[in-house]
Amino acid sequence: MIEEGERLVLVLGTREYYVRAGEGTLSTDLGMLDLASLIGMDYGGIIATHLGKEFVVRRPRATDFFAHASRTGAPMLPKDIGMVIAYTGMNRNDDVLDAGTGSGIAAIYFGGIARQVVTCEVRPEFAKKAEKNIRDAGLENVEVRACDVLEADGEYDVVHLDLGVREEHIAHAYRLVRPGGYLACYTPFIEQMSAAYDAAANLFSEVHTYECMEREMTRGSRGTRPSTRVGHSGYITIARR
Repeated sequence: MIEEGERLVLVLGTREYYVRAGEGTLSTDLGMLDLASLIGMDYGGIIATHLGKEFVVRRPRATDFFAHASRTGAPMLPKDIGMVIAYTGMNRNDDVLDAGTGSGIAAIYFGGIARQVVTCEVRPEFAKKAEKNIRDAGLENVEVRACDVLEADGEYDVVHLDLGVREEHIAHAYRLVRPGGYLACYTPFIEQMSAAYDAAANLFSEVHTYECMEREMTRGSRGTRPSTRVGHSGYITIARR
């Protein structure tokens, strides 16, 4: 049952509206929506505008927060987050340290899988926005810290770095990762990737770097073909202790 203040996505065809239950009205070209009427509804229910246009009420998943949540910059793409999860074997028994929180999108994905996530963001204003997004996602196992990851302590099964990775970050991550655990670094440029790889190779037992090229298929009246959008986003370096 939907509660007051809960984040929701209202869907009609290809249209999506990211709303909060109970917050006044939403004005669209298809009519007005009374958001207070969402309180007490079930997910998958129907809410109609005053013109009779019906929207399906959807409970947001991590993919919806990627698409709609407030951003402080460009977050990692789902394909790259997926590679981190897949190649580290992240699971419900894991404690995860995430550094370079940004808008909190990666932390939201990780929080839906891991036992506990601590995410560090050196910029307090970014940490504040990420905290809001993570609370909107309803995740109580994700803690946002406004700090430098070099100040982090404890032991973790997975350490994820999405920042300007330096050698001291790799060395500190090595001290934090439990034996058999993983370090994952996201780097957008080859030079950064090479530096991260070399630093990790001096400490970790296994190091691999991957690039995931994504092409969406476009289907139209003339046929189906790959999208011309560039598929590169960054490099994922995975190191195992």
